[in-house]
Amino acid sequence: MSNYRSSLNSSINDSKQQALKKHCCNVMEVLVAEEVEKQIQALPVKVSQHIKQPEVVAYALNRLPGLYATSKRGFQRQWHHAKTELSPKITMAVRQGIVAVQRDPLRVNDPLNFQEDQAASAIEALEKLKVLLQCEDLSWEQLPDAVEQKLLNLSRGKTAWNRTVASNQDTFDWNNNRH
Repeated sequence: MSNYRSSLNSSINDSKQQALKKHCCNVMEVLVAEEVEKQIQALPVKVSQHIKQPEVVAYALNRLPGLYATSKRGFQRQWHHAKTELSPKITMAVRQGIVAVQRDPLRVNDPLNFQEDQAASAIEALEKLKVLLQCEDLSWEQLPDAVEQKLLNLSRGKTAWNRTVASNQDTFDWNNNRH
């Protein structure tokens, strides 16, 4: 079972890396993350340990303009613009974010967990592939070989997939239902 989980996690990580390849970059995200880290490091340890950095970043980004770039030159221009014209606004937005999101013991916050959602989606996708490929013991590691085998069988004229028959609930019988 742990081998299954490790292969699932590996597949999810590969998918995540492909999904995260961006065609553009928000320079403001980089600058805000740097400013958050700088300001939190300047705080006393007892205060900084109760601050959730992702919340401060989100708070500040929601109050600042996006500065997207699609090239190195565009990135440099946006960086220069932000450093020369928006630096005080970035500093202030981060400072306000730190004050706003300091952990309140009465405040319950469930952070987004993309890994759980992706794991559930991956398991659901694998279950669908098991049905489609008619291979109950299919794993992510075996998937390429199973698809290759089905395609080879198809090229040789063998039936690769059989259509599943609909259950009685999926069909409508006009003789039994007169209304």
